[in-house]
Amino acid sequence: MAALKLLFSSARRHCLSKPHSHLHPPPFLRSLTSESDQNQHPSPEPLIRQPVSIETVSYAPKPKEDSSPEPEPEPEPHATPQSAQTQFPPPPRRPLDSPDSPGPETRSAWTREDARFVKEGPSIAPVSYPSRVAPLPEDKVSEEAGDEREEELEKEKQTIEAETRTKRRVFRVEDVAIPFPTFLKVEKKERKPILDLMEAIRQVKATAECKFDETVEAHVQLGIDAKRNAVRGNMTLPHGSGKVVRVAFFAEGADADEARAAGADIVGGVDLVEEIASSRKLNVDKCFATNEMVMRLAKIARILRERGLMPDRKLGTVTNDIVGALQKVRQGHIEYKMDRTSIVHVGLGKVNFTEEYLRENVGAFMSSLLLAKPTGLKKSSKYAGYINSFHICSTMGSAFPVSIQSLSKAADNYNKMHLK
Repeated sequence: MAALKLLFSSARRHCLSKPHSHLHPPPFLRSLTSESDQNQHPSPEPLIRQPVSIETVSYAPKPKEDSSPEPEPEPEPHATPQSAQTQFPPPPRRPLDSPDSPGPETRSAWTREDARFVKEGPSIAPVSYPSRVAPLPEDKVSEEAGDEREEELEKEKQTIEAETRTKRRVFRVEDVAIPFPTFLKVEKKERKPILDLMEAIRQVKATAECKFDETVEAHVQLGIDAKRNAVRGNMTLPHGSGKVVRVAFFAEGADADEARAAGADIVGGVDLVEEIASSRKLNVDKCFATNEMVMRLAKIARILRERGLMPDRKLGTVTNDIVGALQKVRQGHIEYKMDRTSIVHVGLGKVNFTEEYLRENVGAFMSSLLLAKPTGLKKSSKYAGYINSFHICSTMGSAFPVSIQSLSKAADNYNKMHLK
């Protein structure tokens, strides 16, 4: 055991002292070999390696004037073959303008040595040449010829101006200075002042200039939703409407004879219904029917409704009082109805009526319009929230707004005189 420890310690000291070649075994292995092997193969002497000297590589500086390629530096005599192999000569430098130099497309990427030479080279300033302009023919003309040319141009200018003045004088053309275009302001229409009823009637009569007898019309804007409520009614004007009304009466037997005697324009029963259904023509302004004939009008109900002539009990056109109904029509019985825009259009007389007659007709219409007011409006006043505006005009004339106070006075005056 002690012998093995001694053997391993000597081998460790020997390994740490100097390196061993891979061709020769270490001494502790040689001691284990037989003595006969040592006598037959004597051990050679160990080779001693010398350290290799590594020298730095330096490049020759770039010549300033001579552009010829630099000669390759000769290797130093004391340099080893290994150092000579690691030292590469710089690549030869060609001028860029030489014909043998490659183009920008075929030239390879610059090496580090080429970039070093370019960096240390002198800076070249860009050269700019003045732009050359070809001479014009006028530039080659002599000074005398140039003066003559200017005189000719001046004479031609004066001739043109004289001709222009003559044309303007003949055709009376005036020089108008056209201003710079600007935005046109939208002119807002001025609201007409609200007039009293009598003053509005005077204005309507003054502006009616047509050859025929125009109708005095009233247009009332109501503050009611047309989808929820409907305003309609009928009334008899105290002084008539001044319009000739053609009336058709659907009746049979004795009722038909009574209608002809009362002055109806067209009277008939089932035969009249068949005639209207086949021809689809009816040239009248109002239709009446008895209680027995109204059920037979279903065949022509669509034709009558399209023209607003369908008899209705609410409007008083379905009645057995033939004489009283025709008498009301002759006296000026009218019907009115609110349209989809919550406006009521109605004719209240002719322009040739007197101012007092027209005032009483307007008062009667306002009294009937108040009676047709739907229930459930929130406003407590009879006009507030119900009548927003009232305009009066002729058939072809302009409209004039009327104050609500004067309309209220006209309605109260009519109720005092005619409704006792």
